[in-house]
Amino acid sequence: MVEGPTTDVVVLRVSLIHGASTARPSRVERPQSTAGRNATRTQRVLGRAAAGPLQPNLCSFSAAAQDAAPVSSDTEETATQGVAPELDRGTDREPGHIDQRRSPIARFFGVLGPGLVTGAADDDPSGVATYAQAGATYGMGMLWTVPVSLPLMMGVQEICDRMALATGDSLGKLIRRRFPRAVVAVLGVLVVALIAANCLNLAADLMAIGQGMQLLHAGPAPVWSAVAGIAIVVALLAGSFQAIGRIFKWLCLFLLVYVAVLFFAHVSWADVGRGLLGLQARLSPAYLGLVVGVLGTSISPYMFFWQSAQRVEELRAEPLEGDLAPPLKDRSRTEARRRLRNGRVDVFTGMAFSVLIMFAIMAATAATLGAHHRTVSSAAEAARALEPIAGSYAGILFAAGFIGSGVLAVPILAASGAAGLSGLLGKEWGLDRSPRKAPVFYALLGVGLIAGTVLSVIGTDPIGLLVLSAIVNGIAAGPFLIVMMLISRDRAIMGRYRNGRLAAAVGWTTTVIMCAAGGYGIWYTITGG
Repeated sequence: MVEGPTTDVVVLRVSLIHGASTARPSRVERPQSTAGRNATRTQRVLGRAAAGPLQPNLCSFSAAAQDAAPVSSDTEETATQGVAPELDRGTDREPGHIDQRRSPIARFFGVLGPGLVTGAADDDPSGVATYAQAGATYGMGMLWTVPVSLPLMMGVQEICDRMALATGDSLGKLIRRRFPRAVVAVLGVLVVALIAANCLNLAADLMAIGQGMQLLHAGPAPVWSAVAGIAIVVALLAGSFQAIGRIFKWLCLFLLVYVAVLFFAHVSWADVGRGLLGLQARLSPAYLGLVVGVLGTSISPYMFFWQSAQRVEELRAEPLEGDLAPPLKDRSRTEARRRLRNGRVDVFTGMAFSVLIMFAIMAATAATLGAHHRTVSSAAEAARALEPIAGSYAGILFAAGFIGSGVLAVPILAASGAAGLSGLLGKEWGLDRSPRKAPVFYALLGVGLIAGTVLSVIGTDPIGLLVLSAIVNGIAAGPFLIVMMLISRDRAIMGRYRNGRLAAAVGWTTTVIMCAAGGYGIWYTITGG
């Protein structure tokens, strides 16, 4: 146990690792003052310097993989000497006391968090409507977008996650750090436009929740839209970040009902195979316009902001630096490698989960509505249309799925934009902060949710709202991807965790595709195809 220059007492894991104390700590206290937090960081850096240089992560997504020196086996073997059992997480070659008590499945689900939630939120009711329209209109002809989207989504979201882990800052704050004021001002206008688009999107999602409840014979749609909006506002203001995070993860399970719909849809797997290979693709303007919608739904700017924001909030919850988010450079070599590895497992799992749901919706609606030439323009219409073809259970499951996904997506849509603009303005932000500590963030969050709720009650055209929000997202996706790529390659900000060759290739490929898709989407919308 090490004492800082103040009266605050901090248990330092690094001092335990290197034998500074063998006493078993009974608690881990967060420093309560800025001086205490600074003393903690200084002591950790000194301890790391005494132990030797931090070895970088060995994964090829970051530049650390290309610059890394071989890891000493002696260091691995002694990495946990003197560590108290409740703090010993072990090494990569030999699990510690904590991992020995948990099964591999429990450890896997334990690392899931922001990546899984972001992937699930991507399949909100507006996404469900887009995928259902693709399946109903073109059958299996658009399934090739599933395998194409997966690596693009994985690459972009891994970069977002690594930026948060490496710096301890959200995307909004990193933009403020990296670019001059003039560029920040321009990007601020884009963030405001993104907030407006998110507001329209969450209004459409609240309308879908109301329509879903009406399909389940629970009452009028506008009433349930209002109830859902008010309940979400209260939950975000009254709940803790840990509780909200757990609720988000459980809500992801609702999306599995779309996989169940496949069992009622009598899918032709031969047609599925041809669709996945792109053998049924077309080149008509309407087809390409819907491809842009699918890509825009899969790779949306709000996902960039939410991924980094929720990861930073997760880091803040660790008992290491008080209410600060400790970056990778302030961690031991083993812990930094574990953090990066777990982050990638989380992100890749979340994106795979997202495209699984995307595939299930497209295939199910293609086998049913597409075979009967039934077009749909909303998730509620898709649920109603499924009932006479695939049975009442399919319609009920479809409705339950977009109700659950809507409840998950609405707060994320509101919080992502609020976190982005607050960080850009240099203000406090986060669901782990109280409204008194982060007034700007909660003001933006409240305005977005209240405006979205009002629009959902008085609005009658959710598709019109979704089209408008899709246009704004299409315009904003390309510039924000360029910004992300410039930040993630910056050695001064990212250090050894800047982009490696693989991350750079995937990221810039995605940027080019989304810029081209956004340009075509704007042209198609203006000219009507």
